[in-house]
Amino acid sequence: MLIKPKGTHDIYGLEAKKWNYVNGVIASLMEKYNYDYIRTPIFEASELFHRGVGETTDIVTKETYDFFDRGERNMTLRPEGTAGIVRSYIENKMYGDAVQPTKLYYNGTMYRYERPQSGRDRELTQFGVEVLGCDDPLIDAEVISIPVNLFKILGLQEVKVNINTLGDKESRDNYRKALVDYFKPHIDCLCEDCQERYKKNPLRILDCKVDADNDILKNAPVTIDYLNEESKKRFDDVKKYLTLLEVDYEVNTRLVRGLDYYNHTVFEIEAKVDGFGSNNVLAGGGRYNGLVDLLGGPVTPGIGFGMGLGRLMMALDLEKIELPIEDELDAYIMYVSQSEKEYATTLAQYLRMNGYRVDMEYMGRSLKSQFKQADRLKSKHLIILNEEEMQNDVIKIKDNKTKEETLVGIDYILYYFEEKTSSEEFSDSDLEEYLEQNEE
Repeated sequence: MLIKPKGTHDIYGLEAKKWNYVNGVIASLMEKYNYDYIRTPIFEASELFHRGVGETTDIVTKETYDFFDRGERNMTLRPEGTAGIVRSYIENKMYGDAVQPTKLYYNGTMYRYERPQSGRDRELTQFGVEVLGCDDPLIDAEVISIPVNLFKILGLQEVKVNINTLGDKESRDNYRKALVDYFKPHIDCLCEDCQERYKKNPLRILDCKVDADNDILKNAPVTIDYLNEESKKRFDDVKKYLTLLEVDYEVNTRLVRGLDYYNHTVFEIEAKVDGFGSNNVLAGGGRYNGLVDLLGGPVTPGIGFGMGLGRLMMALDLEKIELPIEDELDAYIMYVSQSEKEYATTLAQYLRMNGYRVDMEYMGRSLKSQFKQADRLKSKHLIILNEEEMQNDVIKIKDNKTKEETLVGIDYILYYFEEKTSSEEFSDSDLEEYLEQNEE
């Protein structure tokens, strides 16, 4: 028997409906923030990710799916969203668009070859945003507010932002030198990966999971002490705007994030989730003002975040949050004869194209079995076709809750459903309710 690859999942049934609901909330929220959807290729030239994500990151050194295509070109399945979007931004000359900044969001599949564990898979779905062309601290705060509001809308509790700054190039260079000097006499006491990071990017040592509890790391210099005045002012402005947006945050001077391209603002967002243990981080990101020109574009500021939807869905399940999934049918069409079946086919098409969720009998069941099937499908109404009634231009509709049966003229069936049922799929009701509460 063929089975799915390790680190992947089949998503179907009620779980798939939950995913679709969350995706709908995301799309609605992004519309409110006026971010445009972007889709980039699932595989791109390996060089893009090696240059864009960073040669010293674990993603590039340990986790990418690299392969040669039939043209002997070195390709990589995308491990994250930012590099591909920056490439698209440059290639499509979005920096020349009249509307600036360029505000984009993505929601797609990523691939990382890592040891599968709870909340971490080899095939993952990631949602994130990128804002290119603006260096205003307000944009930093706005980007941070997006996942915060998403988590609150979905019902997660005690959402908190951990924030830090790496400063500008001067500040980061000063901090890098301080780390080199500090770690030099201790480097042999750290793991092999950290010893390699020391040579290439000592900031990455602070993100080490192996030595996270080592006193050497705990006592390392912190970024705040090496900021120049301009970087301090910028960080203060980011915090000011977060306060104006009513986003709770804590300054975490140990936070550096795991990608080489970050500067200035870096952040992680967590929520209280029983069952996650100490790691409740659900989203993270930061500013990357040097990435666009690194990949061949003009000097352009940028900031973004990414989050794994699989981990978010797990958090919702662990917190036992009931999503308002619409899984009821507006109508189930029942019949016995061939002529009734043909009419049912036409009627189902008519109702579906007018916005109603409709199913019908396909399996040749008895009428008694069709009633059971309608109950399984949670149909609000039953349309029970009868040739004699059809000849009189009426059809019988049964309210499956009240059990009331009504003969409805064929030409008036839409009027009946307009009064009796709603055709909503995903609505903005939860989002609107949340926004109204905050306005109050």
